[in-house]
Amino acid sequence: MPAFEDLLHEAFRRVPNPAPFLAPTTLAAYSELQQAPARDLSFRFERVRLATAMSILQLLSDLGDNDDSRKVVEALNRALQARSIAEIDNVMHKEAKAFERLYTNLYVNDEGELLLNLFERTLDADSQALMDDVIREATALAATLDFERDEDDYE
Repeated sequence: MPAFEDLLHEAFRRVPNPAPFLAPTTLAAYSELQQAPARDLSFRFERVRLATAMSILQLLSDLGDNDDSRKVVEALNRALQARSIAEIDNVMHKEAKAFERLYTNLYVNDEGELLLNLFERTLDADSQALMDDVIREATALAATLDFERDEDDYE
Protein backbone atom coordinates (compact mmCIF):
# COMPACT_ATOMS: atom_id res chain seq x y z
CA MET A 1 0.00 0.00 0.00
CA PRO A 2 1.62 3.23 -1.07
CA ALA A 3 -0.10 5.19 1.73
CA PHE A 4 1.71 3.03 4.30
CA GLU A 5 5.13 3.85 2.86
CA ASP A 6 4.09 7.48 2.32
CA LEU A 7 3.17 7.72 6.00
CA LEU A 8 6.51 6.29 7.10
CA HIS A 9 8.50 8.61 4.84
CA GLU A 10 6.46 11.67 5.84
CA ALA A 11 6.73 10.88 9.54
CA PHE A 12 10.50 10.45 9.52
CA ARG A 13 11.55 13.10 7.01
CA ARG A 14 12.49 15.53 9.80
CA VAL A 15 14.57 12.95 11.69
CA PRO A 16 18.33 13.50 11.22
CA ASN A 17 19.00 9.78 10.70
CA PRO A 18 15.78 8.09 9.56
CA ALA A 19 17.43 4.85 8.40
CA PRO A 20 16.73 2.87 11.61
CA PHE A 21 13.04 3.72 11.30
CA LEU A 22 12.81 3.22 7.55
CA ALA A 23 14.51 -0.16 7.38
CA PRO A 24 13.61 -2.24 4.32
CA THR A 25 11.77 -4.72 6.54
CA THR A 26 9.66 -1.91 8.00
CA LEU A 27 8.89 -0.43 4.60
CA ALA A 28 7.90 -3.90 3.35
CA ALA A 29 5.63 -4.67 6.32
CA TYR A 30 2.39 -3.90 4.49
CA SER A 31 3.24 -5.87 1.36
CA GLU A 32 4.35 -8.77 3.58
CA LEU A 33 0.95 -8.64 5.29
CA GLN A 34 -0.79 -8.84 1.93
CA GLN A 35 1.28 -11.88 0.91
CA ALA A 36 1.37 -13.64 4.29
CA PRO A 37 0.15 -17.20 4.64
CA ALA A 38 -2.68 -17.67 7.14
CA ARG A 39 -0.33 -18.85 9.90
CA ASP A 40 1.64 -15.56 9.72
CA LEU A 41 -1.24 -13.10 9.38
CA SER A 42 -1.33 -12.08 13.05
CA PHE A 43 2.39 -11.38 13.20
CA ARG A 44 2.40 -9.47 9.90
CA PHE A 45 -0.62 -7.43 11.00
CA GLU A 46 1.16 -6.53 14.27
CA ARG A 47 4.17 -5.29 12.31
CA VAL A 48 1.93 -2.98 10.26
CA ARG A 49 0.24 -1.81 13.46
CA LEU A 50 3.61 -1.09 15.11
CA ALA A 51 4.97 0.82 12.11
CA THR A 52 1.77 2.85 11.79
CA ALA A 53 1.72 3.69 15.51
CA MET A 54 5.42 4.55 15.39
CA SER A 55 4.82 6.93 12.46
CA ILE A 56 1.91 8.66 14.15
CA LEU A 57 3.86 9.20 17.36
CA GLN A 58 6.84 10.50 15.41
CA LEU A 59 4.55 13.12 13.89
CA LEU A 60 3.37 13.98 17.41
CA SER A 61 7.00 14.23 18.57
CA ASP A 62 7.87 16.58 15.75
CA LEU A 63 4.72 18.64 16.24
CA GLY A 64 5.25 19.25 19.94
CA ASP A 65 8.92 18.41 20.53
CA ASN A 66 7.84 15.76 23.05
CA ASP A 67 10.54 13.50 24.54
CA ASP A 68 8.03 10.99 25.93
CA SER A 69 6.58 10.32 22.50
CA ARG A 70 10.12 9.94 21.09
CA LYS A 71 10.80 7.24 23.68
CA VAL A 72 7.63 5.41 22.63
CA VAL A 73 8.70 5.72 18.97
CA GLU A 74 12.00 4.08 19.88
CA ALA A 75 10.18 1.34 21.82
CA LEU A 76 7.89 0.65 18.87
CA ASN A 77 10.90 0.50 16.57
CA ARG A 78 12.52 -2.06 18.88
CA ALA A 79 9.31 -4.10 18.79
CA LEU A 80 9.42 -4.00 14.99
CA GLN A 81 12.69 -5.93 15.14
CA ALA A 82 10.96 -8.87 16.87
CA ARG A 83 10.53 -12.13 15.01
CA SER A 84 7.32 -13.27 16.67
CA ILE A 85 4.28 -11.97 18.50
CA ALA A 86 5.77 -13.30 21.74
CA GLU A 87 8.89 -11.20 21.17
CA ILE A 88 6.76 -8.15 20.36
CA ASP A 89 4.82 -8.67 23.60
CA ASN A 90 8.08 -9.01 25.52
CA VAL A 91 9.44 -5.72 24.15
CA MET A 92 6.15 -3.94 24.80
CA HIS A 93 6.02 -5.28 28.35
CA LYS A 94 9.54 -3.99 29.01
CA GLU A 95 8.59 -0.58 27.60
CA ALA A 96 5.28 -0.23 29.47
CA LYS A 97 6.54 2.74 31.51
CA ALA A 98 7.31 4.71 28.36
CA PHE A 99 3.69 4.29 27.28
CA GLU A 100 2.41 5.29 30.72
CA ARG A 101 4.56 8.46 30.68
CA LEU A 102 3.28 9.37 27.22
CA TYR A 103 -0.08 10.50 28.57
CA THR A 104 1.24 12.03 31.80
CA ASN A 105 1.33 15.83 31.66
CA LEU A 106 0.93 15.72 27.89
CA TYR A 107 -0.28 18.98 26.43
CA VAL A 108 -1.34 18.85 22.81
CA ASN A 109 -3.07 21.22 20.44
CA ASP A 110 -5.90 20.25 18.08
CA GLU A 111 -3.49 18.59 15.64
CA GLY A 112 -1.91 16.65 18.50
CA GLU A 113 -5.35 15.48 19.61
CA LEU A 114 -6.03 14.20 16.09
CA LEU A 115 -2.73 12.31 16.13
CA LEU A 116 -3.43 10.79 19.55
CA ASN A 117 -6.86 9.73 18.33
CA LEU A 118 -5.28 8.03 15.31
CA PHE A 119 -2.71 6.38 17.59
CA GLU A 120 -5.50 4.97 19.76
CA ARG A 121 -7.40 3.80 16.69
CA THR A 122 -4.22 2.04 15.52
CA LEU A 123 -4.07 0.14 18.79
CA ASP A 124 -7.77 -0.74 18.57
CA ALA A 125 -7.78 -1.78 14.90
CA ASP A 126 -8.49 -5.48 14.58
CA SER A 127 -8.72 -5.81 10.82
CA GLN A 128 -6.79 -4.77 7.77
CA ALA A 129 -9.69 -2.58 6.64
CA LEU A 130 -9.65 -0.61 9.91
CA MET A 131 -5.87 -0.30 9.74
CA ASP A 132 -6.13 0.91 6.13
CA ASP A 133 -8.53 3.64 7.27
CA VAL A 134 -6.09 4.79 9.95
CA ILE A 135 -3.15 4.73 7.52
CA ARG A 136 -5.06 6.80 4.94
CA GLU A 137 -6.23 9.33 7.54
CA ALA A 138 -2.78 9.60 9.11
CA THR A 139 -1.13 10.08 5.72
CA ALA A 140 -3.62 12.81 4.81
CA LEU A 141 -3.20 14.51 8.19
CA ALA A 142 0.61 14.33 8.01
CA ALA A 143 0.55 16.34 4.80
CA THR A 144 -1.35 19.17 6.52
CA LEU A 145 0.58 19.47 9.80
CA ASP A 146 2.39 22.72 10.51
CA PHE A 147 5.76 21.88 12.06
CA GLU A 148 7.12 25.41 11.63
CA ARG A 149 4.95 27.31 14.10
CA ASP A 150 6.33 30.23 16.04
CA GLU A 151 6.50 30.05 19.81
CA ASP A 152 3.79 32.73 19.90
CA ASP A 153 1.33 30.27 18.33
CA TYR A 154 1.31 28.29 21.59
CA GLU A 155 0.52 31.17 23.93
